[in-house]
Amino acid sequence: MKTDGLNISRRNILRLGGGIMALATAAPFSELMAAQAKLPDLPYTVNIVNTSSNATLVQQALLDQLGYLQEFNVNTTTTNVGDGTKLMGSLISTQSDICLLSGFSQVLPAIEKGAELKIVAAANQLIAQALYSSNPEIKTVADLKGKTIGTGALGALLHQMVVALLRKHGVDPTEVQFVNIGSSAAVFKSVVAGKVDAGPAMTDVYDQQEKYGVHAVADFWSDLPEYPYQGSYASQTAIDEKREGLIRVLAAYCKMYRFMMDDPNAEEAFMQAYKTAIGASDEAQGRMMIKFTRENKTYSRDLILTEKQIDYMQDLNLEFEIQKEKLPFDTVVDLSLAKEATKLLEAN
Repeated sequence: MKTDGLNISRRNILRLGGGIMALATAAPFSELMAAQAKLPDLPYTVNIVNTSSNATLVQQALLDQLGYLQEFNVNTTTTNVGDGTKLMGSLISTQSDICLLSGFSQVLPAIEKGAELKIVAAANQLIAQALYSSNPEIKTVADLKGKTIGTGALGALLHQMVVALLRKHGVDPTEVQFVNIGSSAAVFKSVVAGKVDAGPAMTDVYDQQEKYGVHAVADFWSDLPEYPYQGSYASQTAIDEKREGLIRVLAAYCKMYRFMMDDPNAEEAFMQAYKTAIGASDEAQGRMMIKFTRENKTYSRDLILTEKQIDYMQDLNLEFEIQKEKLPFDTVVDLSLAKEATKLLEAN
């Protein structure tokens, strides 16, 4: 009997079955399917630049541990830098192609001044920081009037966050004294030492306030849910020349975000990555990091930033005179890559 031009006989069926059994013996079915679904190779490497915060280093280790970049068949290099100036310089010079996990307020004035950059995706949408103090007299944000607050440079991420928090609680920012200390880790050390009255720091120490002799005055994630904490941005050159690679990188990171928030095995996987990236000196901080992520679902599932969120950041920049005018949404944002990344993720 013939069907669609194929001669199907008992002998042919047995041969076909034997071939399938041989393949199954040679490799697990999941590997066969993965090989069949493998995305085509790309003729280039995507160069990533990120900050050197503990949270970023752990997520990079987790991404490698999970093998998501390999799953989407994209070759990458990752460089970690200590400050936003180096990060922006790396992208503007096209030495790097994309930053995945960083505040992006500085990207907007750079674009205004002619930098060929675009914000391409959302990342961590809630501020994973609290405002800490070791001064027992400071119990509320209102108590900060006339006090010193440690932040980064004026107009930088930490400073903008604190100003927005003060305003939310009806405190005039001119009534406090800002001290430029640097990173949130450095700010926390100054708070513990009593060198400043208060300052923002990460939630990895949130469960250890008694140990460090501090207390949380306010939680940024609950007080400022409208503040888009982190995003991803890329050079226009990379968008034009490495578009498919950027899409695959975004898909891999998005899959990791969903894993951290939803997968029942995420905590132990995260802690393994924490030990790889940071060491086992203080596991409590690592467990607090993943606990915060899972309880508050802080990362974007679809990588989409709204025009309202971009306007919020631009309004802050205009107030600090970091920008001269508000830029059109399409001038600073290109979400087409994020949309294609989530489609690729769903299809995969």
